[in-house]
Amino acid sequence: MTKVVHKFGGSSLSSAARYQAVAQIVLGQCLAGDCVVVSAAGKTTNTLVKLWQSYKQDDNQGFSDILLQVENHQSELIEALFVGHTRRDLLAQLDGELKTITDQAKQGVLHEATLLAHGELWSARILAHLLTQLGFAAIHIDARGLFTLHNGQLLHQQNKQACKEQLQGNVLYVVTGFIASDVEHNTVTLGRNGSDYSATLLASYLDADAVSIWTDTQGVFSTDPRKVASAIKYPKVCRSQANLLARLGNPVLHAKTLSPLKNTKIKLRVRSSFDVEAAPTEIVKEGYSKAKRFITTFEDLDLIRVDALQQGEVGELSQLIQHSIHHFNAQGECFILVPAAHTHAVLQALSGRANIVESALQGFAVVAAPSDIAQLQSQATLLLNEQNVVVRFSHCDDEYVLFLTDQAIDSDVLAVLHDKLVNKDRELAVIIAGLGNVGEVFVEQCQHQVAHLQQQFDVKVVALVRSKRMLFSASGIAINTWQQQWQNEAIAYSNAELVERIGELDYEHKVVIDITASEAFSQLYPQFIKQDCHLISANKYAGTADNAWYQQLREQLSERNLHWRYNTSVGAGLPINFALADLQHSGDKITQIEGVFSGTLSWLCSSFDGSTAFSELVLQAQAMGYTEPDPREDLSGRDMQRKLLILARDIGLTLDLEDIALEPLMPTDMADGSWEEFLARREQLDIFYADQYQQAKAQNKVLRYTGSLRLDEQGNVHAKVGIAFVETHSAIAHLTPGDNIFVIKSVWYERNPLVLQGPGAGKEVTAAGIHSDLYWLTQRLK
Repeated sequence: MTKVVHKFGGSSLSSAARYQAVAQIVLGQCLAGDCVVVSAAGKTTNTLVKLWQSYKQDDNQGFSDILLQVENHQSELIEALFVGHTRRDLLAQLDGELKTITDQAKQGVLHEATLLAHGELWSARILAHLLTQLGFAAIHIDARGLFTLHNGQLLHQQNKQACKEQLQGNVLYVVTGFIASDVEHNTVTLGRNGSDYSATLLASYLDADAVSIWTDTQGVFSTDPRKVASAIKYPKVCRSQANLLARLGNPVLHAKTLSPLKNTKIKLRVRSSFDVEAAPTEIVKEGYSKAKRFITTFEDLDLIRVDALQQGEVGELSQLIQHSIHHFNAQGECFILVPAAHTHAVLQALSGRANIVESALQGFAVVAAPSDIAQLQSQATLLLNEQNVVVRFSHCDDEYVLFLTDQAIDSDVLAVLHDKLVNKDRELAVIIAGLGNVGEVFVEQCQHQVAHLQQQFDVKVVALVRSKRMLFSASGIAINTWQQQWQNEAIAYSNAELVERIGELDYEHKVVIDITASEAFSQLYPQFIKQDCHLISANKYAGTADNAWYQQLREQLSERNLHWRYNTSVGAGLPINFALADLQHSGDKITQIEGVFSGTLSWLCSSFDGSTAFSELVLQAQAMGYTEPDPREDLSGRDMQRKLLILARDIGLTLDLEDIALEPLMPTDMADGSWEEFLARREQLDIFYADQYQQAKAQNKVLRYTGSLRLDEQGNVHAKVGIAFVETHSAIAHLTPGDNIFVIKSVWYERNPLVLQGPGAGKEVTAAGIHSDLYWLTQRLK
């Protein structure tokens, strides 16, 4: 069964040494049952085209001379690669085919497509024999027995059946590119550079997993790397941009290559046969890659206006001249760009419906995301004026802008254009998980904050994720209309699909911002790290997970040089994590942390004065949204226990949750049962709290619910979360209801502790704290 289809172009097979190199690639990359599609070796097709032209011109001497060139090249390949009977047999076959060509020419019955087909037939035969000679069983296959057309249209069902029947053995199949047959068994071609098309057709017919197009470049670049040293090699390019580049004549991919892959999961990779170790460029489905910027150049084109261009006519003209033709509409008229050498043939074919608007044109096109095109057009126009380049015609479309000029775009001008139009600031893809109270405010704040960050860093929100659905756009979500996009485009997903989509993102940097309260989501962190994602967490679960898991997570982040910020997991927007880090980085040693780390419990304890039952205050807090849906989660103290563990780990202690003593702010038996059962017993809570309150008052102290972490002189750790009776003159006693407070003692702050106090809850301050972490990350990445 075919898993991968590999295609090797003419430059990959231009000499005996290149055949040997390709054979080694095949041995290393292919399995039995896979297919290899080949083009004609080197410039063989060009030479055969010249041979045909000399035949049509009745240039007998020219015909003989060119045929001799063909013979010499093919003979040299065979003699360099084979010995013994294999060499003799291949030379004999070649000799017979050349004699047939000569005889048909003399008889005036030479057929163009049949003549051109020899290039691919010879390549397939030589490579298959070479692989067999190296011990890899291989068979060469004539694609005219696989691909059939009727009136220029492929018979897909028939072709699929033929491929399944003829390519099911446990050998490697070396298949001719470029050629097919019609229903009368006449040879036809699939257009110049049609071997790429042959490969993707074959992959679609065989339901292959992937296609690898092996070329003489390392992948798809932002512009020609031979002209601009700073050309960017892209790891991923979406299919629509690849197709547009092909229509604009970019030589790496060709116009029809992508069409067979539509609505399939077949992966397409562009790889270098000259540098096998180089990472490929993958051509991916829409939404799996952000839009890139490209500059592709033109030489010697004519601009032709066409009246009433018919559907499919551009394809027919491309087939006629064996070259891609770009067409577009401007000001209600239809235009095509044609290589000047083929203009006469195109005008003849259009039978008086066309005329030349501009001739002998050079120029370039800038391809980019639709939102960037207008700005790039203005920038390019200014740059061309500065470089004294005369523009004779320009056209702006949704995804590209076209400039046709008098003079060629030389390397110097192209480098300037590339530097100003393509090279962008560093890019950061932002994935936001959790769109509850805090999450929605964070996204709203993004409208302003991302614009602020854009001045220094190219930040794009690419995904919004809820528990069951997500909105994902590799090129960026329009934050000001995200709710409408969510309604129209959000889809159900699995965790594996989310991780896969994040892995597909081809940004320089990626960050997952976790504003969920989901332990299950935090367990995805190792997978996010494998996809090279930084992490920002308001979620406490990862920071309080089992210590072995936590330490392994830290190691994974360190190995990949990734950052994890979680300032809002403790103290909302208060910079407690920053403060602890700064003290330790400056050489200080933390000896004690004490305080109130829950806005809910702060409000409850600070608000109670005996005039209102404690349970009534709990219900008020619940109604105001201060508590969890079940307030017992707050009263249990577990949230503060987790926060204290995060702080302990921040100062280098290897604790687990069970190492922190926990005393709830309610009778322990009230944690059981339903919320309704709890309410029925609320008087028990009132008695419990009133008793604690009176005990504190009797000692002339104040009741607070605190967390405390202390290191004694022997280095032993004492950690507790629970009810505390604090001195009336202390900062904790005078806490504003709802505020958090952190009292930090250290070697330097022993007698006069460092105190941080402020709102410890609230969606606005928490969201702002997350933005603070995001800003910190962008500054660190710079």
